[in-house]
Amino acid sequence: MKVLLLKDVKGTGKEGEVVEVKDGYGKNFLIGKGLALHATNEVLNKFKAQQRKKAEIEAQELEEAKELGEKLDSTKLTIKHKVGANGHLIGSVTNKEISEELKTQFDIDLDKKALTLKTKIKAEGIFEVDCKLGHGVHATLKVDIIGVE
Repeated sequence: MKVLLLKDVKGTGKEGEVVEVKDGYGKNFLIGKGLALHATNEVLNKFKAQQRKKAEIEAQELEEAKELGEKLDSTKLTIKHKVGANGHLIGSVTNKEISEELKTQFDIDLDKKALTLKTKIKAEGIFEVDCKLGHGVHATLKVDIIGVE
């Protein structure tokens, strides 16, 4: 019996492969546990259509990530942070603060977990923040920290 594997099965094959297995193993184990479907033309065509749609969505997400990356590379974010009596920042500028300022100043919604600081920002100046945008796309955002009383 030929089956289309929906998940990787050790010793049988990888997801998306059509493999020949014994009838009992195919019906009772693979199809019974939802690991495979009987490989009919209808099932194969439906699976291929799903794969094409998935590839199109992934390509669109990659394109959007690249566009956002170019936008972030050319953006300079300004953050005003409180300064203490000694001239140093009170606390440090966090990923969350940078994410919120991106949202308010440029309407760019980026999760704080996607932002990586090389060092803690505890002083005024211009710093670079690495932004992970998914699909292996990275951008560098310049952040200008200005102290206010």
